[in-house]
Amino acid sequence: MAEHGTDEPSSSTGSPDGEGRDSGDRLLLHQRLAVRELIDTEASYLHMLQLCASDIRSRLQQLPQGDLDVLFSNIDDVIEVNSKFLHDLQETASREDEQVHSIGNLFLEFQEELERVYKVYCASYDQALLLVETYRKEPELQREIQGIIEAVVPQAGPSGLSFLLVIPLQRITKYPLLLQKILENTDPDASAYPVLQRAASALQDVNANINEYKRRKEVASKYTKVGQLTLRERLARINTHTLSKKTTRLSQLLKQEAGLVPRTEDKEFDYLEERLHWVSLCVTETKNNVAVYLANLEAFLRFRPQESELDIPGGPVVQYCSLMGDLQLQAFPDFKQRLEGLVWQPLCSLAKALSGPQNLVKKRLDKLLDFERVEEKLLEVGSVTYEEQEARHTYQALNSLLVAELPQLNQLAMRWLGQILHTFVDLQRDLAKQVLQRAEGSLAQLPHHHLSEPAFRKLVEDVLGQTGHQLRSFQENFEKVLPPPTVQPLLPGAERQVQALLSRYGTEKLYQVTSNISGAGTLDLTLLRGQIVALLQNKDTKGNSSRWLVDTGGHRGYVPAGKLELYRVIPGQEEVKEQVQPPKDSHHLTPEPSPAPVPSVPTVTQVVAVYPFVARSSHEVSLQAGQLVTVLEAQDKKGNPEWSLVEVNGQRGYVPSSFLARAPSPAPWGWSLPS
Repeated sequence: MAEHGTDEPSSSTGSPDGEGRDSGDRLLLHQRLAVRELIDTEASYLHMLQLCASDIRSRLQQLPQGDLDVLFSNIDDVIEVNSKFLHDLQETASREDEQVHSIGNLFLEFQEELERVYKVYCASYDQALLLVETYRKEPELQREIQGIIEAVVPQAGPSGLSFLLVIPLQRITKYPLLLQKILENTDPDASAYPVLQRAASALQDVNANINEYKRRKEVASKYTKVGQLTLRERLARINTHTLSKKTTRLSQLLKQEAGLVPRTEDKEFDYLEERLHWVSLCVTETKNNVAVYLANLEAFLRFRPQESELDIPGGPVVQYCSLMGDLQLQAFPDFKQRLEGLVWQPLCSLAKALSGPQNLVKKRLDKLLDFERVEEKLLEVGSVTYEEQEARHTYQALNSLLVAELPQLNQLAMRWLGQILHTFVDLQRDLAKQVLQRAEGSLAQLPHHHLSEPAFRKLVEDVLGQTGHQLRSFQENFEKVLPPPTVQPLLPGAERQVQALLSRYGTEKLYQVTSNISGAGTLDLTLLRGQIVALLQNKDTKGNSSRWLVDTGGHRGYVPAGKLELYRVIPGQEEVKEQVQPPKDSHHLTPEPSPAPVPSVPTVTQVVAVYPFVARSSHEVSLQAGQLVTVLEAQDKKGNPEWSLVEVNGQRGYVPSSFLARAPSPAPWGWSLPS
């Protein structure tokens, strides 16, 4: 009889159920190891970021702050997002059965935040590497930086800064791989599998979007630098290739203007461009106005009437001088300094910040013309060259960047400008408070300090009304009783012209120009103050009596009637000579000269210097314009009437006769009101 147990199958591990259980256990084990790798490497990564932000950045104080901002970019934002992400990752360990499912949802939840912070860091990474390369060219500085990094992060090795700066880029690109590893060790039938699939796909999209954003930034940086080139640098960049591109763009533009080819319309971009234009215009106008304000403030600070003798005894004048001296020393200079620092400099920075986007908008138009030409060729031929494809992608990248960031730029610029204007108003308010506080003591001594504000306003209005009435009465009386007209001095050498006009038209037709006239029209004359003209007609061809037709002795034309006054002829030469010639029986050291032509200035006892004259030898004497001069002889020793012997302030000498004019006869000055 056989043994009972020999026919029973042995419990070997080769059964299908056993193999399935072993396979599932291995899959679960690998999944947990992948999850543990994700959490542990995230913790190590965050620790490394914190070392960079706290220890290393704080010790690199020998570098300029601008360099530190470029090197570490927005690492603080990255730390903030990854700290929250790590905390939530560690929280998933408490839900072991649903941990993988929770991890997938967590990546989907943090997708936008990870993209937001990492695209900024990655976009500035190339610029940070350029700085690292410049440090390597300075051995002493490079040794200091390397020593600091090796003391904090020994595993950095000789790579130093480059090793640290690349860590965030490596981490964001590793997330899809870590998720894929978890996904490979997850049962396809499990509920977490589709969630992990979506998470892995989302992180791949994040990396693709970061790369696209980085490419757009590189394009923008390239054309922003081109906009900042000098004229010489621009000319140096011109070659046959650039000339060909510009010619093609011009041809495309002309075809669009002629209606031969359609123009690409982008209403969204057009709206954003118009907004940017208006924002830039507001900033420019505000900047110009503040510049004028600062110039006027500077002129105001130079004007110090309180330091002058006002010839007004005591009272409010002393209080005014004391108050203005106090304000000029402290309040106004402080206000000017704060205005420059808090308003003017931010305005200049804002205007400079807007210049880059404006250059990009202009460059987009060039790239749009290239894009439209390539699209036409693509429709006609069906294929384009590599260079044309690159031009197409460049336009798409530039346009996408502008459409994405112009709304934020416009909003930020308007907020910045609004803050500057608020600051300007606050500074004005603070200045007014300071002036009022400093003036309280002086105001208490004024005669009307006890009046309330409404009563004081009423008093001011009444006084102004009375003063205005007195001023109008004064004006009316002044127009009734005008002082006698003064005679304008003749221009040098104008006597012959006056004599010609006088003999031709008579005294009643001669007028003198009271101020310089600049002819605006074809028939208008340009005349100097003091010039003599003859009136031909007291209106123009259209009957306008404010424009008179005159003759200058050489030209005829129209001049404003308000700038002419009737000319009073001065007595003749012979009459004047009799007043200054000595008696016939007087003795002379020199023989009497022969009769000379009519001098350019009448020989009178008292004349006026019309122009200043500087003596060039001991035989001449200097004059000041408007100075009274005594004429001793209306000619020189040779009988030349172009020079006159005069006496000024006790000094005798010769001066040009054309620099002198007849002084008006003494007459009682002023006017009196009718009785």
